[in-house]
Amino acid sequence: MYRIGVAREALHTKEDEFMMHFLRDRASSAVPILRGITRLSPVGIDVGDDTVTLVQLSNNGKGVSLVAGANENRPPEISSGSVEWQRWALETIRQVTSNGHFRGKEVVAAIPQTALFIDYIKMAKTEGRKEGKVPVDDVIISKIKRKLPFEFDDALIKYIPSEEGNSLVIAAERKIIDRHLAIYENAGLTVKSICIWPLAMTKCYASFFGRRQADLDTVVYLLDIEPNCTNVVISRHENLLFARSIPMGANQLNGEETVSRLVLELTGCRRHFSSMYKRSCIERLVFLSGRAIEKDICVAIAKQMEMPAQMGDCLGAVEYTGLSESGVDRRDCLVNWAIAFGLSLS
Repeated sequence: MYRIGVAREALHTKEDEFMMHFLRDRASSAVPILRGITRLSPVGIDVGDDTVTLVQLSNNGKGVSLVAGANENRPPEISSGSVEWQRWALETIRQVTSNGHFRGKEVVAAIPQTALFIDYIKMAKTEGRKEGKVPVDDVIISKIKRKLPFEFDDALIKYIPSEEGNSLVIAAERKIIDRHLAIYENAGLTVKSICIWPLAMTKCYASFFGRRQADLDTVVYLLDIEPNCTNVVISRHENLLFARSIPMGANQLNGEETVSRLVLELTGCRRHFSSMYKRSCIERLVFLSGRAIEKDICVAIAKQMEMPAQMGDCLGAVEYTGLSESGVDRRDCLVNWAIAFGLSLS
């Protein structure tokens, strides 16, 4: 059991440490040595309910290159989260990372969207900062405990201070984290850290589509449309302000009516954001799904939301060494790479 005392301790974090770190004491891979020479990034692994996506990037100081990439879809006869799913994910990762394209064994992974709880709290300026006041962790616990969809004693909780007194609270069940750690360990990999998908999205955006000086202070609405969900992030460059995963994705967007339903959800997210951040205005909509979603759908969403929009294909934003070296054929690639790219860069 993950006891209350441990959960409270987990709440203490520096403002610049947003990732949930689970470093291994015993293991050290060859990747840090390689990175010192080639600036090789860890392998980013996005293990979702429906797909497993792996990416490894490198930076030569002039630009980011794709070292290797792979994507596998869950077989339809296997149920998400089942024992069979765990075996499939393990074997898929083991086979892919041993195919010769990926280098080293160090990885940065993420908890699936369906397993991550996200909520928002308003922190008064004096809370937890003066002698005699309630500690910040106790303030968060009192505001979030009853909202959790799982037992508080079994939760790992982090909070991310944002702007205008807002904080994002991120929580996951310890057993889910342990399950994923076991998959990577049994695949022979070394977990550098477990990140969260909203921060991977902000990293992807900032690295490839927010590089102008003017982008540093621009609030953007990021959309990552997956097969069965749409991940929403609102950020000021890499500063995460808002995140939500909507259980409706490309497989459900089969007509004007379903697109309009998604737009209603997206509009609700924008209203929620506006109620929290009175001094911030969203200036641009950025689609991070690349070629995995039809352009006409993105155009329809942007028109209904009445926002200027930008298509963000991160595969097209990196230097490309070719199919024989990376394992990725850019010419006919309908994979959504955004979160895996962000993980590799984290």
